[in-house]
This record gives sequence, structure tokens and C-alpha cells, in this order.
Amino acid sequence: MLTAISTSNAPVAVGPFSQAIKVGQLLFVSGQLPIDPATGEIVSEDPVLQLRQCLKNISAIAAEAGTDLAATVKTTVLITDMSRFGALNEEYATFFKAPFPARACFEVSALPKGAQVEVEAVLALYGSDE
Repeated sequence: MLTAISTSNAPVAVGPFSQAIKVGQLLFVSGQLPIDPATGEIVSEDPVLQLRQCLKNISAIAAEAGTDLAATVKTTVLITDMSRFGALNEEYATFFKAPFPARACFEVSALPKGAQVEVEAVLALYGSDE
């Protein structure tokens, strides 16, 4: 059974998609832009601060589903400038501990709302087989 997960502590979905879908023992979090849910605006022009907000949004959605970033299995990071990869990687590492989630990172030509970073994630739900 598919269950939509939604929280006001992350940006609302503005299209035909859910913030996240829970199925079995997994949570699939839609790509999160660096939008502050309180203001509805992108937090900064700094891609490092944008990454931080994306991960905070994922954390809020995870909490609503009863899990947290420590249960992240896989992320996909989209960035508009691969030359910022090193700085973004340093910030990313502050959110996760070993064993680190599997990850893919792609440079894209553009992201919605002029964002420089977007992150999607798959997380395990507590109570699942380890």
C-alpha cells in the first residue's frame, strides 16, 4: 500500500507529486529544493546553504514518517555547477555518518525556481529488517 507523507515543515508539493511516498519499509522523498517552508523562498544564492536547506527539508519529511537522516539508503544530488562539488561534498558530509548512503550526483543545466541544488532520497523506516 502506498501512503503519502506530508509535513508543513518542508515545502509543499506544487505539482502532481507528493513530498514523499511510504511503501513497505521504505520512504521515497521527492526532490527537495532549497526552499524555506516558512517563507516559500529559496534560502540563499550560496549553493552550500542551498544544499543544507534541501537536507533539512528531507529531514523534516523523514521525521513526519517516523525516521531520520541516519536511515538514508540513497540520495541523488542535482547541481547546476560541478565546480562547487568539493564545497557541497563537505557540507553533505556534516549530515551523514558511516555507513554513508549510496549517492549519485549530476550536473544539470537548470533547476526549478532558479535553484542551484536539488536532493531526493530513499530512507529506511524504523522497524524494518536491518
